[in-house]
Amino acid sequence: MSAGVDVHTHLAPVLDRVYTVDGPPDLADPDRLESHLDAASLAGAIVSVPPPYYRQDLTNDDGVEWAAAVNTGLATRLAGHSRLRGLAFLPLHDPAAALRAYQATADGDWVGVVAGAGGRCPSLADPAYEPLWQALDADGRALMLHPAQSPDYRLADFYLHNLLGNPVETAVAAAQLVFGNVLARHPALRVILVHGGGVVPALAGRWARGVETTRPGVPEQELPVRDALRRFWVDSLTHDATMARAMVEVFGADKVLLGSDWPFPMGTPDPTAALNSCPALDGVAAKAATTNATDAFGWPGAGI
Repeated sequence: MSAGVDVHTHLAPVLDRVYTVDGPPDLADPDRLESHLDAASLAGAIVSVPPPYYRQDLTNDDGVEWAAAVNTGLATRLAGHSRLRGLAFLPLHDPAAALRAYQATADGDWVGVVAGAGGRCPSLADPAYEPLWQALDADGRALMLHPAQSPDYRLADFYLHNLLGNPVETAVAAAQLVFGNVLARHPALRVILVHGGGVVPALAGRWARGVETTRPGVPEQELPVRDALRRFWVDSLTHDATMARAMVEVFGADKVLLGSDWPFPMGTPDPTAALNSCPALDGVAAKAATTNATDAFGWPGAGI
């Protein structure tokens, strides 16, 4: 029997308003997602809406209403598909709206929440986020941070908004949570970073050195940087064996999850095979798909 969970997949929500998103044809087809699971010998998938639905231009009541529509639409898309479980969207770019949207998901059948990292998002160390961190800490619900569109105009060429901007936006969000002592203050806060943690593994030593040498603007850390980084979970989508090893060394083998980014071309059709292609990581893929997924999301998926 197939076992294991792909934690990084996407589907478009069903919306009762006109909103056009360019994306792969399979983005609206949960049956095709289940076919992907069968081909990858996996039992279940955790599903979120892709970044074009983050709508960081909407704030206050507009942002809350949009999140409600998106979440209702994703729930509709997933209805009747027991192998697929959803992450509710939060408009994280507006701290007050994000909290209200989170409170509205309390009674939903969600395994966690997803939000856009970076883009128009303020610093996640801003005190305005504290009520949200407190709520997530108290509830023990997982928060997946997925990069939003980078605001850097220099990335317009060569598809760099994705090839460079996305992993950097993830690292910016992670750095704010680490250096802002957010993870230290909230020990039950479960944060998942996609794309192998972006460029965080390449920067971990530099961040630690910045604390050791008391660089200007770096506050005293309640957790050593390397300990704080091991509070994150990360998906396995690195596209590179060297970075996969670095990911495991920085975050720990118990914090790695399988992620494909289905159905987007920058993903992988078989996340287990991609992780197993690195001989130094023998056994990590099996744990990533099963026990690690259960620890991160509390949902093991069918067949585990």
